[in-house]
Amino acid sequence: MSDPDPTLSGGPERSEPVQAPAVTQRSRGRSVAVVICLVLAALLTTPAAIAYWGQRTLNDTTRYVNTVGPLVNSPEVQDAIATTVTGAIEEQVDIEALLNDVFSGVVTDRPRLQRLVGPLAAAINSLIDRQVREFIASDEFADLWTAVNTRAQQSLQRVLKGDQSGAVSLQGDQVVLDVSEVIDRVKQRLVDRGLTIVQNVPVPDIDKQIVLMEAPKVKQLRTIYAFANPLAQWLIVLVAGLYLAALVLARRRPRTTVIIGAVLAANAVLVGLALSVGRQLFIDALAGTTFGPASSVFYDRLLSYLDRGRQVFLWLGLILVVIGWFAGPNRYGTAVRTAVAGGLEGIGGALASSPVGAAGRWVAPNARWLRVAVGLLGVVVLLWGNDVSLSRLFWSLALVVGLLAVVQVLVGAGRATPTSRPVAPAGVVPGTAK
Repeated sequence: MSDPDPTLSGGPERSEPVQAPAVTQRSRGRSVAVVICLVLAALLTTPAAIAYWGQRTLNDTTRYVNTVGPLVNSPEVQDAIATTVTGAIEEQVDIEALLNDVFSGVVTDRPRLQRLVGPLAAAINSLIDRQVREFIASDEFADLWTAVNTRAQQSLQRVLKGDQSGAVSLQGDQVVLDVSEVIDRVKQRLVDRGLTIVQNVPVPDIDKQIVLMEAPKVKQLRTIYAFANPLAQWLIVLVAGLYLAALVLARRRPRTTVIIGAVLAANAVLVGLALSVGRQLFIDALAGTTFGPASSVFYDRLLSYLDRGRQVFLWLGLILVVIGWFAGPNRYGTAVRTAVAGGLEGIGGALASSPVGAAGRWVAPNARWLRVAVGLLGVVVLLWGNDVSLSRLFWSLALVVGLLAVVQVLVGAGRATPTSRPVAPAGVVPGTAK
């Protein structure tokens, strides 16, 4: 009688057709989840970065003031404000007409004095302009600039919420900045220097404003602000979570790391393109206005944090691509990993007999989660204080690399057998002759 077919006898071969589809299905499900996480993260990275910049810069008064504060030293911005203030005063004070009125009787008797009216008027107008520019270059104006921008940031939020009060307001299709306080300070300086004719000169409200931008779609912006502002702070956290989930679920993590790095670098390029297009649109919107020459300086400074974040995204993406490539199953990456790990473990092995060996014997079995902890520490250092920068990225990278090297040295010390002294045979006293 022949042996029964092993596939019908309940042997191990019988379970393979049942388990293989289940394993394959689980693997396929993980792969689909990884793809979904990566696609969502890729689509949301740029919107999350812009939303986070807007939420942090426009909603945080301190961050906004720190952003636009240096503009007080910009020659273009100073010139725009000086031109507006000087023009507002001279518009209401016709110096030449005033001098003609004052010297009317004298000029009648001495007609040649009429020739002095023009130069005197020019000298007084020059004095007004000089006083305006000296004030704008002073520390007093720097303090005033900080105060005005603090109120401007708060007013900008009111504009987006529909409130028309404040230093920045919406008038028709224009967003304007009120500089009435600057005009009042300048008039007081002129009065203090003897030019009392400007003391009681009324300046119309229209001459106290600088048009920042044409904004025919502010209503749409308000709708977007009302919807996006509560989500902006957490959208970047969601994107980070999607990247992390993709990395944890991936079966081939080195390859996934390369993909994540490429996605981050591509989004950095996309943000850079958006900044470039937005810059040109902003400059075009202010072309021909008093603030036009300063528009590029204002735009670059206002979006400086976002541009700095773009640079960090680009370099972080490139770093992740390199890390994923060297961690993958390729000849060069394997050779480098083997050489570096072997060298560090060799250093640790030489220290096995020292106290380092005792620490290494604890580190060796826990090395995996220690490496994860080191990576998380690098992320914390990079994001601490919401002040991401290239220098912070490279410092956090150096910290991670250094700590990982220490862990590998300790692993080598823990795996090595410590050198011990020879044990004397029983009954023999060490140090005595046999």
